[in-house]
Amino acid sequence: MRTNIILDGASLKLKDVERVALGRASARLHPKARRRMVRSRRIIDALARGREQIYGVNTGFGRLKDVRISPAKLADLQVNLIRSHCAGVGEWLSEEQTRSLMLLRANVLARGYSGVRPRVVDLLLAMLNTGILPRIPSQGSVGASGDLAPLAHLALTLIGEGEVTVKGRVLPASGALRRRGLRPLKLQAKEGLALINGTQMMTAIGTLALLRSESLARHADLAGALSLEALKGSRRAFDPRLEKLRPHPGHAASASNLRRLLGHSPIERSHAGCGRVQDSYALRCMPQVHGASRDALSHARLVLEREINSVTDNPILFPEDRELLSGGNFHGQPVALALDYLGIALAELAGISERRLERLTNPDLSELPAFLTPDPGLHSGFMMAQVTAAALVSENKGLAHPASVDSIPTSGAQEDHVSMGAWAARKAMRILENAEQVLAIEILAACQGLDFHSPLKSSAPLETARRFVRRTVPRLVADRVLAEDIRRMVDLLRSRKILDAVSQVSGPLR
Repeated sequence: MRTNIILDGASLKLKDVERVALGRASARLHPKARRRMVRSRRIIDALARGREQIYGVNTGFGRLKDVRISPAKLADLQVNLIRSHCAGVGEWLSEEQTRSLMLLRANVLARGYSGVRPRVVDLLLAMLNTGILPRIPSQGSVGASGDLAPLAHLALTLIGEGEVTVKGRVLPASGALRRRGLRPLKLQAKEGLALINGTQMMTAIGTLALLRSESLARHADLAGALSLEALKGSRRAFDPRLEKLRPHPGHAASASNLRRLLGHSPIERSHAGCGRVQDSYALRCMPQVHGASRDALSHARLVLEREINSVTDNPILFPEDRELLSGGNFHGQPVALALDYLGIALAELAGISERRLERLTNPDLSELPAFLTPDPGLHSGFMMAQVTAAALVSENKGLAHPASVDSIPTSGAQEDHVSMGAWAARKAMRILENAEQVLAIEILAACQGLDFHSPLKSSAPLETARRFVRRTVPRLVADRVLAEDIRRMVDLLRSRKILDAVSQVSGPLR
């Protein structure tokens, strides 16, 4: 059943964004927010009729900021702004990303500092709740003045132009609105500018990437525990006394998860006294590496929690002072830096996962059959799965180069430093997708490794994980097309069902 999220511009949660993105929640405007918006709009109307020159209300935009627009053409100014800024290219945003973007834009306007009428938010939410989703190209934003081009494509549909999707069908916006009994907006002073100034695309994509990344960090601990057990590794490196001497929160969380997952098992007892002093770093340093990535995710969460409830327009109206201030809240640098950090953290989770996978498949580094096949030579087993993981990890190395260190002047050098936050968000999502596939391959390989230790069993949580995987992907006895196995495992990972099953045995993972 869909729940209802009440937007007041200040209390939206990251989980709310995900629920709306996945179609599990609707949204509507809080009555107090509506009253604030009405009060702010009256001030904008009064200022627009006055003699003072106000950027974006009665002037041109960017380098054309000094061109005064006559009162009779203020509405045309806003429509022209939207049309001219619809210059996006590239792949369309996904439905989930589009819904997130619509929700975040509505939430910003609900704060009452933008000066738009409540009707603007009402129409935006009506489209969101009834499944009329603007077609928004993913490329064309440099991250200041916010995500101008993508947001312009969103705004275009509000005035009944451009294209939307409804249940997967591409339709003209005008017809889709008419069929739902919705009237397009007739933009008034400042409303076009208020719709396109902001960081909502980078923040929407970044929020969805972060929430999936937090789940992936738990899967990384699970994958690592499965691999360590299959490789007959030691649990000593996860002793809680170590983390007390280096108290990074992520380290402690990851080590705690590994202890819960590994416990003690017949496989562990089978190699007691084997004489191995230390495991490789990919096994022994999991709390340090996974933990560092977790701490990076925690930082990204703090930034995004602030940003989804931040006012990112320009100029910003302060109703109490009846004053519009032209500033730089639209600049995406805080989000860009955080999402670059997120991408780097995800690349590291995939990187160490691939190194564990190498140890599982390489007979020189394990006591397991070559490439985890019962009949090496006739069958190649996981040979190419490891190559695929290596390819994805290497791709991530290029993608992890920070977008936020780049800048390029635009708009006649008026906008002479930009954040590239939209690219940071899109890159983080691509790195995430690659990392999910690498971790999925490792989990499959680790379960295959554990199968070779039968009839010895692992810990109860890891046996639960293996049984859960085997319901979806059978043991690899002879060569088959692995692409389908990997796809199924990725779907299982994204569903978080395996974590839920394991947590019922181990207790909640951190």
